[in-house]
Amino acid sequence: MLIAIALLTLNAIAQDKKNKKGHLKDLSTEEVATLKTKKMTLHLDLTESQQTEVMALALEEAKHKEIKRAIRKEKKEKESSQKPTKEERYTMTNERLDRQIVMKKKMKSILNADQYEKWETSLSKRNKKKRKRHHDNKSDEKH
Repeated sequence: MLIAIALLTLNAIAQDKKNKKGHLKDLSTEEVATLKTKKMTLHLDLTESQQTEVMALALEEAKHKEIKRAIRKEKKEKESSQKPTKEERYTMTNERLDRQIVMKKKMKSILNADQYEKWETSLSKRNKKKRKRHHDNKSDEKH
């Protein structure tokens, strides 16, 4: 009986994590950009003009991600989950890094030195969590 309860609890927790992970996919690009801007405003104490600039940047990024997601979905449906080639992975990684460089430059021009440092720190922490989660998912797939 205890084992059954434990399994049900773990299943419920896993489902909850899945639901939280995909909640932004259900929102429009404007809603995603608004939420991101508000979170940054709370975290970095943005001024009104900074909020406007960050909102425009977040909206641009959200639209780009939506387009990329649609392309991936369409490609996945057509090619029955073929993995990208070495050249495709290189191109995708290169494009992603270029966008990140541009984003950093734009954020540096919007934020003051303290805000930028705080933003960089939070970005670094988020990337570490992402890598750990990705690593954990890979090890789960092996078992």
